[in-house]
Amino acid sequence: MTSEKVYPEFDSSKLLMFLYRWRKAFLVTAIIAAVVSMIVSSSLFIDPLYRSTVIMYPASSNSISKSLLNDNAGAKQDILEFGEDAQTEQMLQVLNSNKIKDRIIKSFDLARHYGIDTSSRYKNLRLYRQYESNITFKRTEYMAVKISVLDHDPQVAADIANTIAALLDTVKNDMQKERAVQGFRIMDAEYQKLKAEIRVMEDSLTELRKLGVHDYETQAEMINQQLAIEIAKGNKRGIDALDNKLKVLAQYGGPYVSLRDALEYEKKQLSFVKAKYEEAKIDATQYIPQKFVVETAYKSERKAYPIRWIIVTLSTLSALFMAAMVILLLENAPLALRKMRGQNHEPV
Repeated sequence: MTSEKVYPEFDSSKLLMFLYRWRKAFLVTAIIAAVVSMIVSSSLFIDPLYRSTVIMYPASSNSISKSLLNDNAGAKQDILEFGEDAQTEQMLQVLNSNKIKDRIIKSFDLARHYGIDTSSRYKNLRLYRQYESNITFKRTEYMAVKISVLDHDPQVAADIANTIAALLDTVKNDMQKERAVQGFRIMDAEYQKLKAEIRVMEDSLTELRKLGVHDYETQAEMINQQLAIEIAKGNKRGIDALDNKLKVLAQYGGPYVSLRDALEYEKKQLSFVKAKYEEAKIDATQYIPQKFVVETAYKSERKAYPIRWIIVTLSTLSALFMAAMVILLLENAPLALRKMRGQNHEPV
């Protein structure tokens, strides 16, 4: 005798007969579920939300001077170049920052707009949760950044999305300006200091030239040649005059050469520092957009939430499934009870 259990085969005709037998009950259930779900998902019970979006790309370069003044700037620093992964990640981080979040909350009075009790102990927590639920940022499949805003007022949704896009420039430029201004101050101090040092050197050289030192090497050579001629002629007066000039050269020639060489070096440094100074000045004082806006937000004419047909469909299917379970339970419960009672009365 085999111990294998024999399972009854599935007979779809029984299922069809079951559905046909209870067709009226299912039909009534479906109609009631559809009507109720349509009413519940209406604006009487759920505030509709409208979605507005902004799509934009980050710029590849953050520094104006590197984009416009640097001769070694590569293609990645082109002012017209779209940003890549790193710039996209930076843009998302800035968009999620408190600096933008707090400005939007304040500008649009979102605590009142969202109906949050400002006397509540957890008002900020609720406000930020509502903000993060309604306002999202994500990277698109084309490496752009999408700002998505949901609100029950379609115009407010569009205004918030466009304001966030505009604030990106403000916040990012403010963050960069803090460093740029400090860098400009450093370069300005260095530039002014170098100019002052050069001015002092030039004044010292002017004083040495007044003493007769104009070009030490050339003067020394010419005076020595002329001295040899005067000695050969026996011109004592000429020899004394040339000796005096040689004494002046001997006394001031060394400082003259040192100053002249130092001045030449410092002027080269001044040219380099001036270029850096101009770059720092532009970065500290000029403004450049940090993004390329592909799509601005506009007032939506169609609600984005709730999606009524999904709610009605899922509710109706759920009601039909529950109805089927209840009917099966009611049909089979008496039979199951009789079997249980029969087993309990079997003789031992």
